[in-house]
This record gives sequence, structure tokens and C-alpha cells, in this order.
Amino acid sequence: MFLGLDCSTQSFSALIIDARKGTIAHEASVSFENDLPHYQTSSGFVHGDQPGEVFSDPLMWVEALDLLLSRLVENGADLASITAVAGSGQQHATVYLNEKFATTLAHLDSTNCLKDQLAPCLTRPLSPIWMDSSTGDECEEIATAIGGNDELCRRTGSIAIKRFSGAQIRRFSKIAPDAWQNTATVHLNSSFFASILAGNSVSIDHGDGAGMNLLNLSSGDWDADVLQATAPHLADKLPPVAPSSTIVGNIAPYFVEKYQFNPEAKAVLWSGDNPCSLVGMGAASPGKMVISLGTSYTLFAAMDQPLTDPQGFGHVFGNPCGKFMSLICFQNGTLAYQKVKEAQSLSWQDFDVQALTPPTAGDTPTLPFLEPEITPLATASSQENTSIRSLLDGQFLSMRQHSDWMGTPADTIYVTGGGSQSKGICQTIANVFNASVQGLETNSSAGLGAAMRAAHATGEFTLESLETNFCQPTAGSRVTPDPEAVTTYQSLATTFQSLLNQHLSTN
Repeated sequence: MFLGLDCSTQSFSALIIDARKGTIAHEASVSFENDLPHYQTSSGFVHGDQPGEVFSDPLMWVEALDLLLSRLVENGADLASITAVAGSGQQHATVYLNEKFATTLAHLDSTNCLKDQLAPCLTRPLSPIWMDSSTGDECEEIATAIGGNDELCRRTGSIAIKRFSGAQIRRFSKIAPDAWQNTATVHLNSSFFASILAGNSVSIDHGDGAGMNLLNLSSGDWDADVLQATAPHLADKLPPVAPSSTIVGNIAPYFVEKYQFNPEAKAVLWSGDNPCSLVGMGAASPGKMVISLGTSYTLFAAMDQPLTDPQGFGHVFGNPCGKFMSLICFQNGTLAYQKVKEAQSLSWQDFDVQALTPPTAGDTPTLPFLEPEITPLATASSQENTSIRSLLDGQFLSMRQHSDWMGTPADTIYVTGGGSQSKGICQTIANVFNASVQGLETNSSAGLGAAMRAAHATGEFTLESLETNFCQPTAGSRVTPDPEAVTTYQSLATTFQSLLNQHLSTN
């Protein structure tokens, strides 16, 4: 048995797989907003006092982990049967810790909760997450210091990005210099929890580390020049980087004593949610395209060489199974269509009826920017005449347009996340991309990918056998493009481009 954990934007989830039988034995989840209402979040996050600031409380994540493991036990999961544990963390979120962190981890008391024990280790009470866009000045400063965005992209796989960890770290070092000086270690969400599970401050893996704007893709190590351009003494505060398959030791005694884990269960490095989803979708080898329909929409694929987006919107991360992966993120994802659905008081059945109604050549796609967008960089747009049809058209026309740089149109696209359950959304994707769309049995691709990574890291199972057992398309999920709708979208793409150009010119 192998346990995959997933600390996402809105929830903390667990998935246990029986790798030999090819089955999912247990699943459980904690909703930050619903199960931990005392943190007063909306969809798992809070806005700060300054424009663009978006945070989550790392103690909320920690409290959720204790609650999640308790639920697994209550649901009958035998955690003593777990051979190894790995995890997935929301990318780019940073956690700032003082010199007490490593000692605290080594002496966790199973009679006390994790939250109370780890609270004194934080030098920053809130963690900036991937939605934070408050670091425009810092991005410009880092890019200028390193010789421009082209050079930064060549080194790290991305231009300076507001929501990436490097710019967030720089901003904290500027606005809170005393707290920065007291910070001994900067972890990612993923490496923070890998450390907790291992009872020791551990490395950052290549997959998630590549999403920081700090990792040199050629060397596979931190780029000394970029670190120096980012924040004082950052090289001393970052953990080392290591392959995603690294086993960092046995699970900490806290979890053995409190939840009856096997003391010999192995703790594997965590990775980011998108790299883990690549594995969980069976797409860790080149040749497949994946669209994750989560809080944000992401489109990603494995690749042998680190191709970069000339517009700077796409990114290159580490593939947890080796080499690289491309990724493009669109901030206005699930939450956008949920807002439109709620504003129009639609049931999910009504939603899908509208989503399955094909567009006509005279339709006008909506610019899908209910909130400021990151791909492309755009301010929020008017939604006065938005319908479900026009919003979905805008979302996926934008996605197609901004993924052309990959240069490899897919015959089949695999979809995951809550939106993959909507036939209307899947049909829209098929028509816009002129490709077949298929879902997988699980909507928990990040958690499944983490569990598969745990199994693979032990050396007992090949990646191919795990993909065969866990990554087969859902029976009956295949959606094929409608030729008439494909033609219509070719016309609507021109309309969308004109609307987008006009909007961007006023930004």
C-alpha cells in the first residue's frame, strides 16, 4: 500500500493505492473552507491588505493534515500497511521558518497537535500562494539584475513571474527585513510537508523547485546569480535540491505513535501538484497532453528538451520521473464558471445543457477574465453579457492560442479535475482543439501521482506497470470533435483574438 497526499488550494486530500492489485483502497479529504471555518478563508485563501496579495495560513494546512489522517483511520484505513508516503503541494507557495524548525521536527510530541508545535517556527504567519500578484516591482528588479527576462527564462525556464517563489521571497525580504533575517529556511509547501512527514528538514525536489524561478535547468541546481539577484543570503536559506524520487528516511515517530504507521514506512520527497498530476495522468513520458480543470486551468506535457515560450507565459518545470515538462497556467479556471453559474442560479444540469449547445459563427466569445489573468497578463474584463457558452468558448480559445508554442498538436487530450465531469466542458475542449478528449477514473490526479511516485521510488514497481494499473481512460469518457463546431471555432478564434487585442491595448 502506498499513500499519496495532496495539499491543494482548497483542500487537503489523501489517496491510498494497492499497487499490486491496481486499486484505490481509501480516499479522504478536508475542505479548508468548510472543515476549518475558523481560518475564515474563501476557497482556501484570504486576500491581503495590499493590491494583489493572496495568502493561506500554513498552520491551516498543518491542522488539516492531522484531521485528514484522523479521518483515514476513522474510515478504516490500516496505515500500518503503508510502505511509503509521497505528496503533492500547491506550487509556488512558500513557508518561512526560523532555526527552531529542524529541532522541533526531530522532537514532535504525538500527544500534542502539529499546529501548536510548529507555530513557534514560523517567521511569516501567512504564506503567499500561486494567486498572489503583488510582486511586479520585484519581478522587474530580478530580471534587470540577471540581464533581462530572456536570460532568466533561458536559465530557469520562465521569465520573472509575479506568483512564482523567487519574486515572493524578494518582496518579503524587502518589506520585512527583520523577519527575513530571522528566517533560517525557506520551504515550498511541498518540501515543508515532506519535512514534517520525515521529521527532518529535507530537500526541495526538482519538479517543484523548477517552479521557483531560481533553479538552473541545465545544471539541475540553484542558480547562484539568480539567488543573489533575488534576496540577501538566500543561498544559505534554501534547502538543497534533489531528484523527486529521493527517499529521505522513515516516517517520523509522531505519525507512528499517533496514527499507527509502520515505523519502516518510507518518506519520499514531495513534488508540486502539476508535476504530480503529470504522473497521475499517465503522461510522464512525451506524447500526451493533459488539461487539469482545477481552481486554475493548467495545460502540460512531458518533453525531452526544455523548450520555452517566446511570449513568456508558458513554463518549463522538472518532470518528477526525469527530464522536463511544459506547463501553462490560466488563473481564471473553475472559480470563473462557478461564479457565472451561481450568478445565473443554474443547476449543474442546466450548466451542462448550455455547455453542450454548440456555438454559432455569429457568437461573441467572452474574455474570460473575471479576475486579473496571468496568461496573458490582463486586467479583469467586463462580464455584462457573459453566458456559460461564451465563457467556456473564451477560456478554451485562449488556452489553444497560448499553447501553440509547444508545436505539437495533440490527437488526444486527457482531462482531470472537477470540470472533467462535465460533458459540456469536455465537448468544448474537443471542438476547440480538434482532438479527442478522455477522462481518467480518478479526479485526484495529483494525489494519485504522489502515490504512484511513492511506489516507484521504492523500486518495487515500474512506471509502466503503475500507469497500466491506474491511468486507463474512464470507460465511455471519450469525446470526439464535432466537425461543424470545429469550423465554427476557427471563425470564433479570429473574433476572440480581436477582442483580446483590444482589451490588452487598454491594460
